[in-house]
Amino acid sequence: MVRSKREGRRAVPGGIVSLAEFIDEHAEALNFDLLTKTSYTLDDVGGALSWSALNSFVRNLDSGSALARDLGVQTGWENTLKTNQILADIYDLLQVIAVMISGKKKQIKPYSRPGEKDTRKFGKGALPVNDLHQWIKERQGKRTAQ
Repeated sequence: MVRSKREGRRAVPGGIVSLAEFIDEHAEALNFDLLTKTSYTLDDVGGALSWSALNSFVRNLDSGSALARDLGVQTGWENTLKTNQILADIYDLLQVIAVMISGKKKQIKPYSRPGEKDTRKFGKGALPVNDLHQWIKERQGKRTAQ
């Protein structure tokens, strides 16, 4: 007797039971991934979200997902921070090479990195409180005149 595809799938042990156990173990991470990537939650499983769709979703999540982090599967390349840092290093190196080729003595300014403090200063100092109040009153007067 030839089995249909549907019957063949049902013959595989585990199925929904093993998926339900997996959900219990990783509910928070899986719920986060579902919500952020599909707008479904685990409450939708069995209704708007079928078990087979959830199974496909879990099997095809990328290494940057919350579930992958929960499982301890990280490649280190899942976020853009590392690639941005590498690109900034390449930019700095290209500046050094350009200065060396040109033969000019030029100060090289490194590309700013995420998380670095901004050392720029704006203005010359604090504005006295009375001057600040006067400036605010002038601004309010201009707005009511418009």
